[in-house]
Amino acid sequence: MTSFSSVSMRNTPEDSEIWANLREAIANSSGFQGWQQQQTADLAALSLDKQVRLYLRETLETLAY
Repeated sequence: MTSFSSVSMRNTPEDSEIWANLREAIANSSGFQGWQQQQTADLAALSLDKQVRLYLRETLETLAY
């Protein structure tokens, strides 16, 4: 597995703003909304941030195959 230990993980105000805008765009996408409808009720207990992260993870895992 690839290691990213040499990558500096900073969280600047600009990064936070970019993530907020990206999260909003993803949450408004038809792909995300369709994915939400296919999930169990447990998903509703998660914050939108966690839902988007889970959606992105599952999408990227699917694309990796």
